[in-house]
Amino acid sequence: MISRLTGTIVHTDLKYVVLDVGGVGYKVFVTADTSSRIGIGSAAVEKSDKNVTVWTYLAVRDDAMDLYGFPTLSELNFFELLIGISGIGPKTALGILNVASVGAIDNAIRSGDASHLVKVGGLSKKMAEKIVLELRDKMDDMPEFGETTGAATGQTKEIQRSDSDTIEALKSLGYTPAEARDALKQLDKSLKNASTGEKVKAALKILGM
Repeated sequence: MISRLTGTIVHTDLKYVVLDVGGVGYKVFVTADTSSRIGIGSAAVEKSDKNVTVWTYLAVRDDAMDLYGFPTLSELNFFELLIGISGIGPKTALGILNVASVGAIDNAIRSGDASHLVKVGGLSKKMAEKIVLELRDKMDDMPEFGETTGAATGQTKEIQRSDSDTIEALKSLGYTPAEARDALKQLDKSLKNASTGEKVKAALKILGM
């Protein structure tokens, strides 16, 4: 089982990277967020000898063996939780993580609020509710995501409400739900606890207004 790879990026695509490890090129499927975090998209990085490390999951099928990569072990563990849900395979799980961050899914599960994943993550209502229902009891076994106290739950709900309100505000200005969600995902992490107004202003800058 291949659980971790360290090497240099020799090729990138929209959905995967090729990581050269000791002269062997491994095709690793990644999310857009993982791409940005390990420096993909920068010609300087691709042409340098900078080592990149990804934690991997090897999916074995009759006709293929696919590698899925993540920048941290905790995100790999979360991915494995997702594929443990009936009807969710590796490609579907990676697609979910492409539209909804680990943090957003984690918050929704702990608070029991699937509507946040529908509005902000773009998941179907059925899929969001299934994730929240099946993973709720398993989050206590994921210490790397921390314990949820009453105060933290309240703060989480405020952040979720603010994100949802930001999506609605952008939609009222004529942007599609997909455009609004994409802009929200690109906001600086320092704006996580910002007000809806501040998030809308920052999002509009990203959208070119």
